[in-house]
Amino acid sequence: MSIKHGLLALLQDGPKYGYQLRGEFEAATGATWPLNIGQVYTTLTRLERDGLVRAASHEGDGRSMYEITDAGRTELAKWFETPVTRESRPRDELAIKLALALAVPGVDVSAVVQRQRMSTMQSLQELTRLKRNSAQGEISWQLVIESMIFGAEAEIRWLDHCEAMLLRHRGTQRAEPQNYQVPDQQEARS
Repeated sequence: MSIKHGLLALLQDGPKYGYQLRGEFEAATGATWPLNIGQVYTTLTRLERDGLVRAASHEGDGRSMYEITDAGRTELAKWFETPVTRESRPRDELAIKLALALAVPGVDVSAVVQRQRMSTMQSLQELTRLKRNSAQGEISWQLVIESMIFGAEAEIRWLDHCEAMLLRHRGTQRAEPQNYQVPDQQEARS
């Protein structure tokens, strides 16, 4: 998710100050994606430049209140209608770390997997505790926390798979890297 779309969504119900947007964003996401206020105002400036928001009023203390424009509503509707694809997500640092650990002589890849599994299990326990202690009426928070729980569970399963693969291939020669060509998104869809 982009901060841009998050701010547009929060402006749907009326004009807000940057600090309000930051607080509401963190409340809606359970503070799982903390924003610094500089990010908020930089994004608002870009949104205003692009015609998606406008300054609604200026207070005497220099604070600006922002509101969404019709173009902003159109952009937000388009965002809600467009599925999130794997290509648009950030690179997976863990997968890259394991791939590089395999390529670097002397790295105990099994130890890297074990440390990650322990860390992810601790995170899963904390997330489960947070879910158990959260109020039942906070549906936006429940959606976010459950997504994080499912993500942690999937990561643990993937780490189990990695460990099994490492055991199956223990003692085999490392293959030299190939000149792999990653197909562009258009080719991959054909």
